[in-house]
Amino acid sequence: MRIAIAGAGIGGLTAAMLLKKAGFDVVVYEATSELRPLGVGINIQAGAVRILSQLGLEPALAATAIETAELRFANRHGQTIWADPRGRRAGLPWPQFSIHRGELQMILYRAAQAMLGASALRLGRRIAGFEQRGARVQMRFVDRDGAPAETAEADLLIGADGIHSAVRAHYHPDEGPPKWQGILMWRGVTVGKPFLGGATMVQAGHHTQKFVCYPISRAHAERGEALINWICDLHMGESQMLRREDWNRPGRLEDFLPRFEEWCFDWLDVPSVIRAAHQVLEFPMVDRDPLPRWSHGRVSLLGDAAHPMYPIGSNGASQAILDGEALTQELGAGSDPEAALLRYEAKRLPATARIVESNRRKGIDVMLDIVEQRAPDGFEDLESVLPAIELERIVGDYKKLVAQDRETLLQLAADAGRS
Repeated sequence: MRIAIAGAGIGGLTAAMLLKKAGFDVVVYEATSELRPLGVGINIQAGAVRILSQLGLEPALAATAIETAELRFANRHGQTIWADPRGRRAGLPWPQFSIHRGELQMILYRAAQAMLGASALRLGRRIAGFEQRGARVQMRFVDRDGAPAETAEADLLIGADGIHSAVRAHYHPDEGPPKWQGILMWRGVTVGKPFLGGATMVQAGHHTQKFVCYPISRAHAERGEALINWICDLHMGESQMLRREDWNRPGRLEDFLPRFEEWCFDWLDVPSVIRAAHQVLEFPMVDRDPLPRWSHGRVSLLGDAAHPMYPIGSNGASQAILDGEALTQELGAGSDPEAALLRYEAKRLPATARIVESNRRKGIDVMLDIVEQRAPDGFEDLESVLPAIELERIVGDYKKLVAQDRETLLQLAADAGRS
């Protein structure tokens, strides 16, 4: 069975390798003509690292990434609200990794080249149209300039072509642009001093003004430095969303830095970190409404094409990796491939839709807003502001929702081992 995957991002490449390992013939088509190590930082949750480890990628990840030891939430005064060990520090068999997205992309790309063969990775091929004819999917691809580049056939087509997915748009042509609730994000990477032990991810502030930071480079850590990935979120009101071509545009410090000038914590000088960034990028925080279905005959969706979500709880890439595992499991179970795609959808669509909807309601970040509302000037006793029982319920409910609690992670691993 030949499976075509549109999109060579994190989800597409992971799915391609998992499917190839399971014995399928896989070809990946990618719109860009050259994959390069672009972007800023990203977190890969332990449950997703488990899957990448099965592909033999954990040593390469560990060689460049930071093994995240702790996730910490703080108010805008830098006071800790909640801290939780991550990965192996939490007693799991796998680590959580904080890594430069570009480094992760290239690790996956090189591994896919070795596993699938270079000819199975078709760059400069953006999917422009397709139709199903019997048991085959006929596809048309164009190059960067929109000129015809290739036609191809496959038994299945998986759209892993991102939030602006052409495969998704084929079935939902009137969906319109992604949904925006008024929050802009500015992102950068800064070389600085290690903070909070050198392996901590921090989310500080509240929903309408938040600062996220974590180190992403083992090489810098070994030199006694920290390559700090940081994100500033600001609610900008109900103004018009940026046009698509303006996404990832260079950001201007004067548009957001004044709001963070007083954020000088005893563990990090936030404005100094922002000023020291080599480059600042700006783009909107967006998602899309969950779909009623992903699969149509021999075509289905994966990753951001299926369930783009707000970057709360570090779930985007990790959920795409989980998609790839579920897709491979169902196709590997045999029988009718169309029925397998429906089983994959039944397994993953409801779970990811709940995450999309939870993240719109602030997800685990709701603890930040509770503390800001109840103690805007800071606190001396957290228990009097956010009782432990209430905090534990927020954390526990979200961990179960996104399958990051220990019991669910171990059960998923056991189920994968039996498949």
